[in-house]
Amino acid sequence: MSEAKFSDERFQLTDEKAKVALDVLRKHLNRQLAASLEVCVRCGMCAESCHYYVADPKPEHIPAYRAEQLRKLYRQLFDPLGKVARGWVGAAELDQEMVEQLINTAFGSCTLCGRCTLNCPVGVETRQIIRTARAMLTAMDMTPKGLKATVEVHLESGNNMGVSEEDYVDTLKWMEEELQAELDDPTVKIPINKPHARVVYTLNPREVKYFPYLIQAAAKIFNAAGEDWTFATESWDATNYGLFSGDDKAAAIIAKNLENAVNHLGGATLVMAECGHGFRSQRWEGENWVGHAYPFPIYSFVELQAQYIREGRLKLDPTRNPQRVTYHDPCNQVRQGGIIEEPRYVLHQVVQDFVEMTPHGVENYCCGGGGGMLSMSEFAQDRIAAGKVKADQIRATGAEIVVTSCHNCLDQLMEINKHYKLGVKVQNLSELTANAIVWQK
Repeated sequence: MSEAKFSDERFQLTDEKAKVALDVLRKHLNRQLAASLEVCVRCGMCAESCHYYVADPKPEHIPAYRAEQLRKLYRQLFDPLGKVARGWVGAAELDQEMVEQLINTAFGSCTLCGRCTLNCPVGVETRQIIRTARAMLTAMDMTPKGLKATVEVHLESGNNMGVSEEDYVDTLKWMEEELQAELDDPTVKIPINKPHARVVYTLNPREVKYFPYLIQAAAKIFNAAGEDWTFATESWDATNYGLFSGDDKAAAIIAKNLENAVNHLGGATLVMAECGHGFRSQRWEGENWVGHAYPFPIYSFVELQAQYIREGRLKLDPTRNPQRVTYHDPCNQVRQGGIIEEPRYVLHQVVQDFVEMTPHGVENYCCGGGGGMLSMSEFAQDRIAAGKVKADQIRATGAEIVVTSCHNCLDQLMEINKHYKLGVKVQNLSELTANAIVWQK
C-alpha cells in the first residue's frame, strides 16, 4: 500500500483506535496464539516455505519477520520486561509506523496459506498470528478497500458480488435449458428451493456472473448421479471473506445465513462449491463462529464427486480428456481442509494423462490468490510477482491443462498464465468430470 493510501484519514491512528486494536489482541490471546508468539526460535526454516520469499528473498517476506510485528505489541502488553526494558526484548507500542507496517505485512504479503506452519519445527501458527493482526486492523477500520467492500456487499445483499435473486434464478434456469440442449434430454432439471433434498448446493457468485458453465457442469454431475439435490434462494454464496478480514462477527452472520437456508429447506447435507476458503470457513470455522454444532454434515463438491465415482454412479470416459493435466491444490482445502486424495482419485478416473507438480499435496505452494488477495488491488503487483513460483511449477510439468477446485485459485492461475505466458488452459475439476460423463437417459 503506497504512502498516498496511508494519507487517507481512515488509516490514521488515534488513541481510541489503538485501544480498540489492543482490546482485540487481548480477546484473541488464547493459549495457542500465546504459544506461537513465545516459542519462535528465529531458525529461518519458514523462509523457503513462503512463495513470497522464494519469488523475492528479502527479510520482509520471511514468515517469522511478519509474525515479529505482532510480537512487539505482545511483549509490550504481556512481557514483564517489555514494560521496563522495551529495547532489550524487542517490545513496541502501537504507533502510526507500526500500523502501516502491519497493513503491508498482514494484508499485503501473506495469503494465510499455512505452508510456513507446516514447515515450522516448533509449530508456530503464523496464520493465526497474521489473522489476529488483520482482526486488529479491521476493528480500526483499516481493512484495504476492496476486501472491506467484499464483506460489506455480502452482508447487505446476501452474496459478495451483489447478485440479485432475479439474476440468480434466471441464470439457473438458463443453465437448465443449456444442459437440456447439451444432453438432448428435457427431463434434466436444476431444482430450486426443493424441500427436504438430500443435498443443498452452494455457488461462488463468480459462477453466476462470469462462469455459468460451471453451474451447468455441476448440474450434469448431480443429474448423472441421480442425486436428490437443490439450490436455495435464501442463502447460496459459498464464500466468506470474514475469514480473510479477521471479522469474526461478520463471518458468523454469513455462516449462520447458510445454516438457516439449509434448515429452512429441511436439507440433509450442505455441499460447498469448489471454493477453498468457503469450504474451510463453513466446515471447519463456522461452528466456532456461530457458537453451536450444525445439525447437518458439510462436504466439498470435490469429496462428493469422488464419492459418486467410487459408488459407480457416474459412467465415465477418460478419453474425452486426452490432454496432459496437472492439479493445483487449494491451500484451504489441502492444508486446512484435509482434502488430498479425493481430487487425485477423480482425475485418475476422468483424464488420460495426469502429472503431479513438485511439490504437491500438503506441501504445495500457494498460487498467490488466497487470503483475499485478489480483492486488494493495491497489492496486485506483488501478488503476480509471488505467483512466479506457481508458474514455474506448472511449466515444469509440461501440462496443457491446469485444474484446481477453488475460484480464487482459478482467477490467480488465469492471471499468471497470461503474465508468464504459460500457454495452458485453466479449469475447475468439475469441468473435466462433467466432460467425461457418458450420459445415459
